[in-house]
Amino acid sequence: MKHIRVNDKIRLESTTVDMAPVIFETIDRDREYLKEWLPFVNFTFDLNDTIKFLKSVSGESNRRDFIYVVWYKEVFAGLIGFKDTDWVNRKTEIGYWLAEKMQHKGIITACVATLVDYAFRKLKMHRIQIKVAETNQKSEAIPQKLHFTLEGIERAGELHGDKFLNLKVYSLLATDRFEE
Repeated sequence: MKHIRVNDKIRLESTTVDMAPVIFETIDRDREYLKEWLPFVNFTFDLNDTIKFLKSVSGESNRRDFIYVVWYKEVFAGLIGFKDTDWVNRKTEIGYWLAEKMQHKGIITACVATLVDYAFRKLKMHRIQIKVAETNQKSEAIPQKLHFTLEGIERAGELHGDKFLNLKVYSLLATDRFEE
């Protein structure tokens, strides 16, 4: 899906390489804020790093990652998408990040709710998961608000700088929402 309308203020658009400048500028501007929870920030040194990422997720051979730009009132707000999609087992993971100035507007909650519905209804997924760093309470609020189930802790699930962080794993099943 090229565009997904979330509400009258928010829309999602499939990423393209020509979006690299606005994405990189935001990462670079909000570097200190974003790097607290996003390990990729420390590996995003210039525009070419963002271009490489966008090429890796937008190529025709990619059937596992579907990344969308979040537009809030037609201003770039962040990225959200499906990652590590497993078509055989009908499961996927949702990941997201927002620019610092876009926080506390309900943007990600609305986007995740829309992608959950899209994944279950259109993509016929059975399981959706969200992983959050154990102490990232802001990010953890999203799956909690949307009635995901906390399954447990993925110990040392993400390398962040020179240390590993534990990740809380939340899931939502199609059978939690619909009769299958």
